[in-house]
Amino acid sequence: MSRLVATLFGIGHLRPAPGTWGSAAAVPMAWLLHGLGGFPLLALATLATFGLGWWATWRATDGKAEHDPKEIVIDEVVGQWIALWPLSAGLWHAGVAPWVFPYPGWIGGFLMFRLFDIWKPWPVSAFDRRTTPFGVMMDDVAAGILAAIVVTAAAAIAHGWIG
Repeated sequence: MSRLVATLFGIGHLRPAPGTWGSAAAVPMAWLLHGLGGFPLLALATLATFGLGWWATWRATDGKAEHDPKEIVIDEVVGQWIALWPLSAGLWHAGVAPWVFPYPGWIGGFLMFRLFDIWKPWPVSAFDRRTTPFGVMMDDVAAGILAAIVVTAAAAIAHGWIG
């Protein structure tokens, strides 16, 4: 079961770029969660998936030389969802219909998360150097937070809140 969770039911075995496939799969999952329960459900699911992903990564890597195999993509799901938090929270706060998840927001969140996950600026790189399941999960959390900051700034500019 831990391998199924860690690979997001096999999506992590897709090539090339399994992390991108995991992130791409996370976007419609976030839309579904947002539609069913708004930002609170997406946030709760993110936290629960972090815990589940930490466990699954620990089980999938226990006793193995590679601490962060490419097929483990549950960490990308968590990071991608965090990158989409500003979109979901903004829509939920504004009272927008639950199934509306406009494309500029989720595309920006997806692209920014992939950029920070691949580029690995600090603090992403600091977590990436940790050879533990916590480090595997946290580098994507950090990339998601950086992406969320960019998405928030872009929304503030686009909606005339700043600039």
